[in-house]
Amino acid sequence: MGTKTQIREIIENWAVWRDSGDFTNLATCWHADGRMVATWFTGSVAQFIAGCSASFEKGAIVQHVLGGTSITVNGARAIAQTKMMILSRSTMEGVACDTTCVGRFYDFFEERGGRWAIVLRQPVYEKDRFDPLDPGEQPKLDAALLATFPVGYRYMGYAQTKEGRTVNRTLPGLHGPEIRQLYADGASWLAGHPLTR
Repeated sequence: MGTKTQIREIIENWAVWRDSGDFTNLATCWHADGRMVATWFTGSVAQFIAGCSASFEKGAIVQHVLGGTSITVNGARAIAQTKMMILSRSTMEGVACDTTCVGRFYDFFEERGGRWAIVLRQPVYEKDRFDPLDPGEQPKLDAALLATFPVGYRYMGYAQTKEGRTVNRTLPGLHGPEIRQLYADGASWLAGHPLTR
């Protein structure tokens, strides 16, 4: 199996295992010191999986749908960008809604001891929306709170905040200094430098 095929398999396994609650297998997608970034989380793989497991046990419904992948390999390192959608069900101001966020997974991969795995997963959030399950019900959103979130994950961040999560408002989107810095960090990683994020 070629390097890019191995990497793509890890990315696809991540989505299936994460969304189905197979957290034992999910942990194998990263190296032991791997890290994850999300709107609601930044930290170690173990902490991320514990948070996902707790939400899953409470009945959370979240799906990650994958699209095309672009992978750049340099020796034992790689950067993989994968188009994705995050679909989640939540209650916004008392109204059951689905949020849809479109973006990319930007993954820092490394081969260690013949095994490729993720060192860091940094999502890029490009745009999102929400839809009430009943089109006849429209939640009255807090416009001031909504405006505090970047356009890439405005409604998803709003819903997560209302659920009691602390949402990072400085994550990369399609444009701006955050995405430029991420691309620079990716180039540095491929050139053999240590991660600084």
